[in-house]
Parts: sequence; C-alpha cells; structure tokens
Amino acid sequence: MIEFWIAAGLLLLVGLAFPLIPALRGRRAQAEEDRTALNVALYQERLAELSSQRDAAVLTAEQFAAGQAEAARELLADTEGTGSERVSRLGKALPLIVAVLVPVVALGLYMHWGASQQIAQMQEQPSIGETRARLEQAVKDSPDSAEAWYFLGRIYMGDGRSAEAAKAYEQAVRVAGRAPELLGQWAQALYFAGNKQWSEELQALTSEALKADPNEVTSLGLLGIAAFEDERYAQSIDYWQRLLAQMPAEDPARASIQGGIDQARERLQASGAAPAGEVVNKSMAVIKVRVELAPALQGKVQPSDTVFVFARAASGPPMPLAVKRLTVADLPVEVELSDKDAMMEQLKISSFPQVQLMARVSRSGVATAGEWIGRGQPIASSTSEQQHLLIDSPDQAK
Repeated sequence: MIEFWIAAGLLLLVGLAFPLIPALRGRRAQAEEDRTALNVALYQERLAELSSQRDAAVLTAEQFAAGQAEAARELLADTEGTGSERVSRLGKALPLIVAVLVPVVALGLYMHWGASQQIAQMQEQPSIGETRARLEQAVKDSPDSAEAWYFLGRIYMGDGRSAEAAKAYEQAVRVAGRAPELLGQWAQALYFAGNKQWSEELQALTSEALKADPNEVTSLGLLGIAAFEDERYAQSIDYWQRLLAQMPAEDPARASIQGGIDQARERLQASGAAPAGEVVNKSMAVIKVRVELAPALQGKVQPSDTVFVFARAASGPPMPLAVKRLTVADLPVEVELSDKDAMMEQLKISSFPQVQLMARVSRSGVATAGEWIGRGQPIASSTSEQQHLLIDSPDQAK
C-alpha cells in the first residue's frame, strides 16, 4: 500500500507544478486561470442539469448525448487560447510529453492497483449547491463578471429564489449593458418575485427588450404568461405565436407553447369575447381569394408570365406562409390558400392571428421579385369570406 501512496505523491507533485507556472506569470495569467475554472464549473453545472432532465424523462438518450457534446464544444470555445503564452514559454515538446505521460501513468496505476470506487467518486459531478457556492464566491471575487452573475441568476431561478435571481440579473445588466436577453431574464425574475403582478417596471423592461430585438424569446414568453394570467387571451395568443414562429421544429418546448395557445383559444372562444381578426378555431385555416389583373396592365404582361399568390404574417416573419403558382393566362382566378400550402411545417396561416394577401407577376419566375403586384389589407387568418386581390401596382421589390 505504501507503494501506491508513493506513486500517488509523485503524480501529485507533477500536478502541483502546473499551478505554480501561472502564479509566476502575474495577475494577468491568474485571471485567465480563474476564468477557465469558472467555465469548467459552468460546464459541470450544465452536465448536472442535463442529467436531471434525462432522469426526469424530459430528454431522450439522443438529446442527452447531443447536449453533452454541445456543452463540451462551448467549454472548448470558452477556454481556447488561454494557454498559448504558456506554451511559448515552456516550448512545445514539454507540455505535450507531460500531457501524454500523466494519463498513461495514471491508467497504469489504476490497472495495477484497482481503486475503481475511489476514481468513480472523484469523477462525480458537483451538486447544484456546490456550483451555486462557487458562483457566489466568483461574484465576490470578481464583481464585474457578467457571465458569473448571469449563471448565478439562472441557478437562483431554478431554486425558486426569484428575488435573488432578479438582483443577479440586475448586476449582469450593470456590467454587460442593457442587452435584450438580459433585460428579458431580469423582467421574468422580477415578475415571479412580485407574485406574478404586472408593473410599470416590467412593462418598461420588456418593451425595451423587444424594441431592441422584436424576437427576444424571454420577453415574448413572459408577456404571453402575464396576458394569460390577466385573462387577456387574445394578447397571450399573439405573443406566444410570435415565440412559436421562431422556435425550431424539433424544440421540445414547442409542445408546451402550443398547448398554452390552444388553451387561450378555448377560453377566448368560451368567453364570447374574441375580437375580429383573432384565431379561435383550432382547425386548418383556409382563405379563399379571387385574383384579377388591372385592365391598364393587360398590354404590359405576357400570358406566360408567372403569378405568385401568397399569404404572409401581418406581424411576424417576412417569408410566405402559403403560396400558389399560376400564370397570367389563368387570370382572373379563384384560389384557396391553406395550411396545406405551408412552405414550412412550423409556419402556417393558422399560427398567426392576422395575415396579408399578395399577388405578384414575375416574368423571370422568381417569387421574391417581379414587375407588378397587388396587396391586400391585413385580415384574420380565420376568415371565411372570399377576399379580392387586384394586381395594379409596380413591384418595388425588383
């Protein structure tokens, strides 16, 4: 047994040699080490979160593996370059030799003496409490670390300590500036800390965030929750649909957002207070439209020119939600635009409360630019009345 402790002591001495090197390099190198240690702690926290989500059956094995790989890539990116100066001082050969020998020798000792239980204990991830303590110490030592304040706020929110989370996000904003995503997180923490009571401060924070970034997800989600709690179901649908429109199709959170939208629609319909232009029907949206060409343009187009008839969100992404392709020879014509004509599964007519109809004549056959166009006014995506489009204006998109 004494031989094991002698070998372990020698390895320990080798390991201790490395922290002495940055100590000799002064405060700048020490700051790099501190940042690396924090990144490692945040990496370990992410792994713990993924493990708990997997154990709770929130993540599949494939999603868990993908999350692990993504966390490792982020850790590599965060720590990349911190050791470049150290290599230049020591030379390229010595760090490489030591980096290879240490794990080889450790593996040899493990294979010879065993000690699998002890090694397994050493590999255990730190608990959330330990990570929280590290971050709390980090912000004491480096109060101007926006990253540490941000992740500390996340941990506080996960613990249900929303008031402390709000203070942490406030400090992150103080250090990093009024970034939209930080303002959204700050507002969310304040909302839950204030017993879900809306206030002028929350409105100001979310408005500022959405002014800088209309797609800031935390603010959209929070405004949807607040509107739903206040029984403003039409507004909650609008905010959540804007949020849903930018979420990837494979995002597991889409189901819960869509569930909230469906519940808001049901309550809005049950109350009988659905305003004009609001989607309350969960069935597939179908819009009928008659398309005509202005008489003044009859001699300026050719029968073979392509005509694109499409619907796009009145407030949302600019890409078309549904498209039909015709020719000038087909005009006038009556067509239907529906969810079946969606260009993307996650972007359908029924996903937005209001849409705008357009018809474009394009001699080149390019849908995004043409010679002539007709535009309709925003209408409810649930409308059942036939619409009318007159192609009568020069297309400014060309």
